[in-house]
Amino acid sequence: MTVTQLECFRAVARRRHFARAADSLGKTQPALTVHVQRLEADLGVRLLERTTRRLALTAAGRLLYPHARRVSEECDAARATIAKLHAPATGPLRIVSDPIYGRLLLTPLVPRFLECFPDIPLEVALDGVVTEGGWDVAISARPVEDPAIAHRSLGAPPAVLCATPAYLERRGTPVRPEDLRGHDLLTPEPDELPEFRLLLSRGAQRAEVPVSPKLAVADPAVLHAAAAAGLGIGLLPGFLCRQGLATGRLKIVLPEWTPPPAAALHALYPAALEADTRVRRFIDFLAASVIPALIG
Repeated sequence: MTVTQLECFRAVARRRHFARAADSLGKTQPALTVHVQRLEADLGVRLLERTTRRLALTAAGRLLYPHARRVSEECDAARATIAKLHAPATGPLRIVSDPIYGRLLLTPLVPRFLECFPDIPLEVALDGVVTEGGWDVAISARPVEDPAIAHRSLGAPPAVLCATPAYLERRGTPVRPEDLRGHDLLTPEPDELPEFRLLLSRGAQRAEVPVSPKLAVADPAVLHAAAAAGLGIGLLPGFLCRQGLATGRLKIVLPEWTPPPAAALHALYPAALEADTRVRRFIDFLAASVIPALIG
């Protein structure tokens, strides 16, 4: 049994006529007849009752027809999807981003992209929900577990430990990694609650400090707000802290020790848009521009 045989059978069953069915598929009537006959031979049953005046489905034909229809419809859908790969892309490219990355990273890049590619208009939502449809490219630190969604890593921002001077004056400034255990830690969500294992490096030295966070949350904006409010020592993406460090509202903790990078940033896009020129250009532009922005 082949897809072609099922498509031929479906066309004949729909039109109750071999010649009209052959025309609809762009085949000759003898070729279509051969496909139907081979399908009957493979199944070992008659599917059609043929007379000089009428054509009807047998009981076996009526049972097979819904399956043949679904196969044909799926084939039509697959052909249409592949055809989109070669169709010229039109209309604006719809971009959506997590708010924190949208405001701090994407916003300054949009004008530069439009200068480089004036023929690609953009629709940008900086507070969008990237797990839903309605977008062409999404910027997120949380890849979507969906085979229909492709993604490309844009890099991981360096992380820092920081706190307000007021907190450090009140609680004391850590001088060794193990001193962190006596402080209120604000961290990303640990893999295993309630403990968070903080890994630090200084040249060839490594330190692993198990801590029980005062606050553990996946959203870096919440961690930043808590650290800026003087609630503890935050483990944060460095780009979020630039202004606070520059103005003295935040201070680096254990400056000689380096924590691992923050969660990687990803560009998500529907797999069906793999060959879309607009999508490729925008993601290539992000890949070349976001990493320097993350490093600063």
